[in-house]
Amino acid sequence: MPPRVSWISFAPVKGLRIQALEEAVLTAAGIPGDRAFFLVDEHGVMANGKRHGALLAVIAEHDAHAGRLSLRFPDGRVVAGPIELGEPERVRFFDQRLRARPVAGPFSAALSAHAGAPLRLLAAPPERPGVDRGHAGAITLLSTASLERLRQQSRAAEPIDERRFRMSLGIDGVAAHAEDGWLGRAVRIGGALVHVTGHVGRCVVTTRDAESGAVDFPTLHHLEAYRGRAAQPEATERLPFGVYARVLEPGRLRVGDPIVPAG
Repeated sequence: MPPRVSWISFAPVKGLRIQALEEAVLTAAGIPGDRAFFLVDEHGVMANGKRHGALLAVIAEHDAHAGRLSLRFPDGRVVAGPIELGEPERVRFFDQRLRARPVAGPFSAALSAHAGAPLRLLAAPPERPGVDRGHAGAITLLSTASLERLRQQSRAAEPIDERRFRMSLGIDGVAAHAEDGWLGRAVRIGGALVHVTGHVGRCVVTTRDAESGAVDFPTLHHLEAYRGRAAQPEATERLPFGVYARVLEPGRLRVGDPIVPAG
């Protein structure tokens, strides 16, 4: 079977539950609406599921056309309303300083109460997508065979949930870690063309269950055993598992579309 798109996923709010799509348009900023919002702590530093695992249990729905956002909490409570933005302020997003606009309304208070920590919701600035690596990593790719290789390494009885890794696109029809071989190459995915830029290094959020946020799997331990620096000295990031890419030519893609390395 030739390589195919096996899943498409996104998160309207960075750090909240990953959701599946059947189709999407890829733009230079990635999937429209992906990580359109993010959270900061009381110090103005970006916060996500690494420190606040309970956030993974919250499902966000964002209607950009209507200008509305809703948050569904695990107890069934829904907090919803129009998106009203305040004046831009300086916050820290990884090692960058961004000017982002806070979102007014009940959202920050509801997320703070759920996480048990003071959090504020902000809109990602238009010039800087809310995905981790900006335009250089507007989308991320991971093969289902890589997930199976990790399952074998860990001796887990059940398949590894792909949502644990929060990747944009899944790949069927290739060998485990075949995506590593696409570094520096252009890849045609449906109607879009991307350039694979680097490895996605893994962090502690991958140890958390994708729905509850509870720490339940020693992901980094197993990756270290066979994907650590000694085994992968040329990796662009530590504990590589999947790759990220820049979008060269925007286009539409669907689950089941072909993936063809083009250069």
